[in-house]
Amino acid sequence: MPMSKRTRILIGFVTFATVPAMTLLAGGASPPSGVSALVDQSDGRNWAAFGRTFGEQHFSPLADINDKTIGRLHLAWYVDLPPEASISAPLAIDGVLYTATGHSVVRAWDAGSGRRLWEFDPKAPEASGMKLRQGWGSRGLAWWNGKLYVGTQDGRLIAIDARTGREIWSQLTVSKDDLRFISGAPRVFDGKVIIGHGGADAGDTRGYVTTYDAETGKQLWRFYTVPGNPADGFENDAMEMAAKTWSGQWWKFGGGGTVWNAMTYDARTDTVYIGTGNGSPWNHRVRSQGEGDNLFLCSIVALDAKTGRYKWHYQINPGESWDYNAAMDMELADLDISGQRRQVLMTAPKNGFFYVIDRITGKLISAEPIAKVSWASKIDLATGRPVEMPGIRYADSQKSVMWPGTAGAHNWLPMSFDPRTGIAYIPKIEMATIYDDKGIDTGKWRRPSGNFIDGANHADMITPLPGAGTSALLAWDVRRQKPLWSVPTPGFWNGGTMATAGNLVFQGHADGSFNAFASDSGKKLWRFDAQVGVLAPPITYRARGRQYVTVLTGFGGAGAILGEIANRYGWDYRSQKRRILTFALDGKASLPPASPTAAPVEPDTDFAPDAALVAEGQAVYGARCTYCHGVFAVAAGLAPDLRRSPIVRDKDAFAAIVHGGALVPNGMPQFAELSDRELESIRQYVRSENRKSLRK
Repeated sequence: MPMSKRTRILIGFVTFATVPAMTLLAGGASPPSGVSALVDQSDGRNWAAFGRTFGEQHFSPLADINDKTIGRLHLAWYVDLPPEASISAPLAIDGVLYTATGHSVVRAWDAGSGRRLWEFDPKAPEASGMKLRQGWGSRGLAWWNGKLYVGTQDGRLIAIDARTGREIWSQLTVSKDDLRFISGAPRVFDGKVIIGHGGADAGDTRGYVTTYDAETGKQLWRFYTVPGNPADGFENDAMEMAAKTWSGQWWKFGGGGTVWNAMTYDARTDTVYIGTGNGSPWNHRVRSQGEGDNLFLCSIVALDAKTGRYKWHYQINPGESWDYNAAMDMELADLDISGQRRQVLMTAPKNGFFYVIDRITGKLISAEPIAKVSWASKIDLATGRPVEMPGIRYADSQKSVMWPGTAGAHNWLPMSFDPRTGIAYIPKIEMATIYDDKGIDTGKWRRPSGNFIDGANHADMITPLPGAGTSALLAWDVRRQKPLWSVPTPGFWNGGTMATAGNLVFQGHADGSFNAFASDSGKKLWRFDAQVGVLAPPITYRARGRQYVTVLTGFGGAGAILGEIANRYGWDYRSQKRRILTFALDGKASLPPASPTAAPVEPDTDFAPDAALVAEGQAVYGARCTYCHGVFAVAAGLAPDLRRSPIVRDKDAFAAIVHGGALVPNGMPQFAELSDRELESIRQYVRSENRKSLRK
């Protein structure tokens, strides 16, 4: 039943102190030009950060487009993008729209017309080497004082003049020959820019974040998220403390804990909060002899923004073993809870619980499940620790069926939070993974070379389980930790959300629609046929006195691994249209007729199967190719579907691309280490999957 306006205001009532932008900046210094756009009580004219403001709420106070005027919302302009990953969040500042798509190609557009102003291409694929084998391109940008900041696949952090597109400075934030890479959006605060990285799933990677001077690129501080070799000494007291929670020779495996996505800044206390990733490798018994909490894996860590000094941490999964990372977005708010005003941090990480944490002390306030959870009965509020269910750690080669699975109950595609009502809007996933480590000697395991994921376990995401592969847009009452409403969404992999003061929540869906729902009831009020899956988080802003809504379209991302589950609508790498769509009240533009989705798989009539090579190829493909081209060679838009590719049928062309690196500039990695037999085995396996698909 729809709520009255009065009820909406009373439920989970949230207010923010009205503090001038200048006083919110540490030290009381005069703010750089336009910094008021980054404070949580800004007027909404700009969308100047990944989550619009420092608090990362993905909420806009603009309300010209609202639940009464939504019927007048039409396409104002659109632009076709090249065939590159477009699942990223744009920025809009002073009438200019900025995008970072593909391998961090940054473009500026007139926000009112879509006219391109400039383009900056860092040529990241050519510089990436083996780093190109992970990641899906840029998730977004940061902005500060007339500059844009973008991270690249090869690990550079680049500052760009927002007016001209000219590079101002560039810093390599990782080692050139390690497997660290950047796919997440940088964050800015108080004249500084912070960046993390990915890479813990395939390399001996030790996570960290680094902060640079936003004007000059000079490194200011670095914080490691897990301890290194004790023989080398510890960087600080926090690392010495964390080392006591590890066992064995963990540093030989790197440890993990990469900050590949979530970072949030609290201007009031000058604190940076980072969300850390899973262990490297996943298996706790390999990584740390099955002992210890392994700080600061899967944790929210609070750092002094000036110095990087540790303040506090909260760990969501001590001794993590399932890729339950805490790298999902973190929203800040002031909430009235049990009659007391609390400064809180909210997050819905992979493990299925929604956490509300006191952001001053790090103490857990509440945690309740938002999806099916089989691994824990509850989170103990007294200790802050989960109460684990028996048998979840797949010991003695036994299988553990885990809800949620490695895709999480919520992934990186952001939720949004309405500070007026205290309601969060979450793109919820219902998926499971079956884990075991049968056949793995946990005492002697060493990382195999070239794999896209080295979890030191077996993670089965494919076996059908009742209820798996579904999703919903969930409205969650944060103060009461209860659902307000839930709307089923197509498949399991859908877009990030944006809430507005117009009583609207926007979300793109896998079926090719871009939608607006009533914030208070979940009623669908508006739908636009985008002609392709819409996964990117939308933004809204004002330009030339008019409110616009912009979203990037295109299907792919992490869902590409589970191609057969994710791509139920046939979105194909080559045929799908990747676009910028911008809407306004009484817009007059329209899209051209939709192009066909993927053509049927044509029979590979010249294929002569070799059973031994097919079996070998399945293993090589699984280790090298699944990450982009999908399980069973069923792609989901991120990369070409190899079952359809004529290249696979041409031995020389296939070798030139896979072994020789002919398409590296296009984002296709080089696998120079593969032997002729391994190359042939991949061809045999893919061609056998072509034949199987025709029999279905």
